[in-house]
Amino acid sequence: MYLRDKDISRVLRDWQFDTSKVNVRRILGEDGKEKIQLRLDLGILQMEVSGRPDGKKPFGKESLLTYYLSILNNRQKHGYNVKEFKLSREDCANLQQEAIQYYHRYLSLFHLGDFEGVARDTNRNLKVLDLMKEYAEYPHDRHSFEQFRPYVIMMRTRAEASIHLKKKNYGHAIEIIQDSINELEQVIIDNDLEPGLENSSELAFLRRWLNEIKDLKPMDPVSKLKRELDTAIKVENYELAAKLRDKISSLERPFSYDNIF
Repeated sequence: MYLRDKDISRVLRDWQFDTSKVNVRRILGEDGKEKIQLRLDLGILQMEVSGRPDGKKPFGKESLLTYYLSILNNRQKHGYNVKEFKLSREDCANLQQEAIQYYHRYLSLFHLGDFEGVARDTNRNLKVLDLMKEYAEYPHDRHSFEQFRPYVIMMRTRAEASIHLKKKNYGHAIEIIQDSINELEQVIIDNDLEPGLENSSELAFLRRWLNEIKDLKPMDPVSKLKRELDTAIKVENYELAAKLRDKISSLERPFSYDNIF
């Protein structure tokens, strides 16, 4: 027996799938709330803007992550040994499935320019990885999910740095990216992750992006003069180098009220 009025062919025809980009849009749902839709080649994913993307509340909590963290908090509160708490293989599989929902949403939010939402969801998924690494019952589950950490760190970094770049806070953006590069290098070393430091696409992207932002960052007068000084020395224009040193020295001299009388 076939179900009537369930065919979504018209909806898919009205929104053609474009292989050259991420196909995402915001809509207003029947409940009057904003939704996010992600067009895939064979259909459409519809997600809530906040909370668990599918809108469900497992065990009455916002998410499975929240549920398991509440168990840990209760055990700690009542004096139980939290190290005895274990996530079964089924628990890990369910947490992974939930994390995939958040992945689809933060990818969509990134392409919509909602970097705050991306930062929220990526930090949330990193907490899932931390939970599984600490409490998964089987070593395979503990280690297998670490392979996703570099990508999540990279996306979190792109979001958090982009928030500052929109405000032209280049210094903060550079600091965030550099800290994440250091964190990512340590993660790869500690977990012996493939393809390693030299071939990590996430590291390569962040390093390249860091250099691009450094080139975009407006230089203060002293930094600009120091760059000109380096160039003058390289071309052996020592007369210009001496003048530039004097200018730099005058700008870096501590201010004194004696100088104005």
